[in-house]
Amino acid sequence: MAETDKPLLIKRYASRRLYNTETSDYVTLEDISGFIRDGREVQIVDLKSGDDLTRQYLLQIIAEHESRGENVLPLSVLTDLVRSYTTQAQSVVPQFLAASFEMLRDGQSKMMENMGAVNPIAKMPGFEAMQAQQEAFMKAMTGGFGANWTGPSRQDDATAAPEEGENLETIKKQLAELQQKLNKLG
Repeated sequence: MAETDKPLLIKRYASRRLYNTETSDYVTLEDISGFIRDGREVQIVDLKSGDDLTRQYLLQIIAEHESRGENVLPLSVLTDLVRSYTTQAQSVVPQFLAASFEMLRDGQSKMMENMGAVNPIAKMPGFEAMQAQQEAFMKAMTGGFGANWTGPSRQDDATAAPEEGENLETIKKQLAELQQKLNKLG
């Protein structure tokens, strides 16, 4: 059996087909999305050049989900991401997003632990299935953005301030509100 702590190596051939090196078969983007939802790290490399294409394919998976109407990220977040690329000087957006998802994972884990230990709902039939679904949701959110999450509401984009400092403050405030909600659930 393969080690699941090392990334699953997917090779892209010149024909653009993707090859799973562990199972020796071809895979699709949907298969790769499934691996990620299951908690597996994936690395996609070009067979000929050896270039790492993982980021490109993960973005393509997100784009495909969006094109099917599965709104992974709110419009305001997508807009802020585009702004962060245009003001790339010393953007804190990547570090902020990573820290935000880490806090979300931690809060979700604590909430699920508390629900199982304290909540009488945990004894209801079907609760374990709901809990497994919630855990799959968190894996998708943190590993590949494979589920919907709108987060706290934000002002209409037309009224949002374009200055990066104000946007960052708004995001920090929204994150604090989300953390408070998670703490109340726990």
